[in-house]
Amino acid sequence: MTKLIAHTRTSAEKANHVRKAGNIPAVLYGHNIKNVSLKLDGKTFAKAYKSAGETTLLDLHINGEDGQRSVLIHDVSLDPLKGDITHVDFYEVKKDQKIKTHIPLVFHGESEAVKSSGGVLVRNVHKIEVEALPKDLPREVVVDISSLKTFSDTIVLGDLKIPHGVKVFGDPKEIIAKAMPPRMEAELESRKQEVVMKVDEVKVETEEKKKERDVAKAAEKEPEKKSEKKPEK
Repeated sequence: MTKLIAHTRTSAEKANHVRKAGNIPAVLYGHNIKNVSLKLDGKTFAKAYKSAGETTLLDLHINGEDGQRSVLIHDVSLDPLKGDITHVDFYEVKKDQKIKTHIPLVFHGESEAVKSSGGVLVRNVHKIEVEALPKDLPREVVVDISSLKTFSDTIVLGDLKIPHGVKVFGDPKEIIAKAMPPRMEAELESRKQEVVMKVDEVKVETEEKKKERDVAKAAEKEPEKKSEKKPEK
């Protein structure tokens, strides 16, 4: 299990000063426990977060305390421009109490419908809601897309391989992923014909407008000719 060391942070220690020193401000909370303001080494946490994610149980040791606390990374705030971690929320859990959270889906494998038939993989769901004891929570759930051999194949929630001790919430028939066919040649040809028809319509309209202008010009010249006629003697 990944271990982290944190130090308590006083109200006098401003978050910006903590970050300038290379640390990350954090807070620890949980059911029936008092919130604790913390700070921890930025590089160490970034490495732990990369390997553990938000669904893996961590051992958090706070200076001045005996023993360790079992926590989950509940939330991570990032700088919108630089992408640096600016704040962390830890949630303390009880090892004998189930918790409900969302687990990310990771898509692996190769779909024959995509590879050979030029289809497009559509991922309808990216996270699923689960409930389990902290020790049974998986970091992720792998979705094998190799079963998508044709465009009629689908992967539904009930097809996922869920570890023992984990309860999944949702409709078992909910579509997780499928391969969509590319645009058919007939559809593309139809679109081309539609464009040609529109161009022809524009041409016809332009010719009609030209005729109208010619008629109007002829009507304007007719009075001029009558006025030029010499009077009879």
